[in-house]
Amino acid sequence: MCGRYVNTTPLEGLIDEFDVDAPPLETHPDYNVAPGRNVLAVINDGKNRLVECRWGLIPHWAKEASVGYKIINARSETVAEKASYKMPFRKHRCLVVADGFFEWRKDGKRKALFYFFLKSGKPFGFVGLYSHWTSPEGEKVCTCTILTTEANDVVPHVHDRMPVIVVKDSESLWLDPSIEDYASLSPVMKPYEPSLMSSYEVSTIVNSPANNTPENIKTL
Repeated sequence: MCGRYVNTTPLEGLIDEFDVDAPPLETHPDYNVAPGRNVLAVINDGKNRLVECRWGLIPHWAKEASVGYKIINARSETVAEKASYKMPFRKHRCLVVADGFFEWRKDGKRKALFYFFLKSGKPFGFVGLYSHWTSPEGEKVCTCTILTTEANDVVPHVHDRMPVIVVKDSESLWLDPSIEDYASLSPVMKPYEPSLMSSYEVSTIVNSPANNTPENIKTL
C-alpha cells in the first residue's frame, strides 16, 4: 500500500536523474502527496518525457472520475490480468517520481507513521501505470497508479506491502512500450534491495493533506 509520498526534488534534478525531456512545468516541494493530486511521472511515447498525471487511475472506459480514488495502487502480481490494468500494463507504463513514502502501523488504539527513503538521498521512480481518460464533458486527463509488491526487510514491521521502486538499470525496460509480456517485466516488480533503504518514525500531522511542510519528514 502507498497512500502518501514525498517529492521535493527540483525539476532540473529530475530531468538529470531520469534523463528526460520536460515541458516548462511549475513545480514545488511536496511533502504530502495525496491521492487525487497532480503528480510527476516519466513516460515513453517515443521518447522519455516528464508529464503531469492525476494520482488515481481512471480506465479509459470508465464513465465517472470517482473511479480513480479507488485505484491509487495496483497489485503487481495480478496487474496483467485485471480489466482496469490490462491495457495500461501493455502500453502505458510509467515511473512516478518520488523522494520517499509514508506507511502507517496500528499500535493499539493509535497509528504510528513511518517515512521510507533511499540511503543515497536520491529521487527514484515508483513503478506505475498511466491512462488517458476523457470525461463526459470532453476534458482529457492523464491519470496514474502505483504498483505494490510484498514488503522487503525494511518495511514489514509497519506493513506487509510496499510500493515497487524501480532499480536504475531497469528503468528503460519498464518504460519500453514495445515490451508487453508479463514474464519480461516481472523482474522489475520485485521488492527493492533493503540494504539501500532506511526509515524512521515521523509525526502523524501527515494524516491531513493540508499539512505540507518539511516537518512532515522530521524524525520523532
